[in-house]
Amino acid sequence: MFSRSKVTLAGVLFSACLPAIAQAQESNGADTAWIMTSTALVLFMTIPGLSLFYGGLVRTRNVLSVLMQCFAITCVASLFWLALGYSLAFSEGNGFIGGLGKVLFSGVAEDSVSGTIPESVFALFQMTFAIITPALIFGGFAERVRFGAVMLFSVLWLLLVYAPVTHWVWASDGWLFNKGLLDFAGGTVVHITAGIASLVCALVLGPRTGFGKTPMPPHNMTMTVTGAGMLWVGWFGFNGGSALAADGNAGMAMLVTHISAAAGSVSWMMMEKIKFGKPSVLGIVTGMVAGLGTITPASGFVGPGGALVIGLIAGVVCFFATQAIKNKLQIDDSLDVFPVHGVGGIMGTFMAGIFASSALGLFSGQGYAEGMNMGSQLGVQVTGIVATIVYTGVLTLVILKVVNAITGFRVTSEEETTGLDIVLHDERGYDL
Repeated sequence: MFSRSKVTLAGVLFSACLPAIAQAQESNGADTAWIMTSTALVLFMTIPGLSLFYGGLVRTRNVLSVLMQCFAITCVASLFWLALGYSLAFSEGNGFIGGLGKVLFSGVAEDSVSGTIPESVFALFQMTFAIITPALIFGGFAERVRFGAVMLFSVLWLLLVYAPVTHWVWASDGWLFNKGLLDFAGGTVVHITAGIASLVCALVLGPRTGFGKTPMPPHNMTMTVTGAGMLWVGWFGFNGGSALAADGNAGMAMLVTHISAAAGSVSWMMMEKIKFGKPSVLGIVTGMVAGLGTITPASGFVGPGGALVIGLIAGVVCFFATQAIKNKLQIDDSLDVFPVHGVGGIMGTFMAGIFASSALGLFSGQGYAEGMNMGSQLGVQVTGIVATIVYTGVLTLVILKVVNAITGFRVTSEEETTGLDIVLHDERGYDL
């Protein structure tokens, strides 16, 4: 187990992000059991967690379309991660992309290990991240897109955006990894990529018919709160599992994850009370997601005090970002993916460079790698943020144009009015 007082931040980062290359050592039973558990928890975040969270936020006539998208991407992303995605992300390559040495999980056998866990467990754990990231994007274009187009977009985006950025950040030869970027569990890899992609999709596809004129409240907040609770629980595997060991680093990651989620909920609730006079159920669960997304990149590097500050800031900043996106800019990011995940991922990645400092005392950061200080570390964090934003934005736009040319992305206004459940799946979510 790691001693927080005896390891450098670079050592912790290396242990957390070790590439899936068979090592000449045996697996550890405790580590293996924890990562297998974490894998189940992260899959639980997509089905049923994200499915129910998103499903309750849309209108009655589109609930099945959202559930179908989440379930289908779980299946499709799994197959393409097996076929090519894992290899592009984690096999030996160059600083920007992995090679083809792990196509179809080549070399992943019962006795091959990655660090102290079987490589099969590592590959499966990373598969659950590759599932939920494109699924998050769905919230940016909910209630107005074709099912086939969503599936094609998700596959291309997984291979062309998610896998390369994963290699940059978490593979030992990735250029951001070697710069020393602090991203413990996916601030850049998951939240910034999904948030930016969602914003690009919302801008290119345009708003839902009647957006800004017709009320579009969530149809089932009970479903949404149920899904939110599942996301909170699943996030322990998301962040704690990213230590890739059953040790103190994993325990601290879980602790700070919980604190940030609670702080984000409370600060969002307070902002609603101040601005609108009443706190809302939708607000408190959205604040929770903001706190969770923002602590994700910092979760293995900060202590409880840092998590408290990060969570409180996340609730306030993401609250105002949501108000600005929908009310001022009139962008129909339907389920607030960019203002919550995108903005949260950007803030969390930046603040990881601040609260990792062991000099802050009360905030109990693990310290910087040799030769790094707060100024140089923040420079690396900004580099990672900007590179991820630019690459994701450009590639997402290109993929959207290609998919639209092949299949057409958006349904007609008549189909949108009828509802995607009937139009795309010939089923109803509720038959009372």
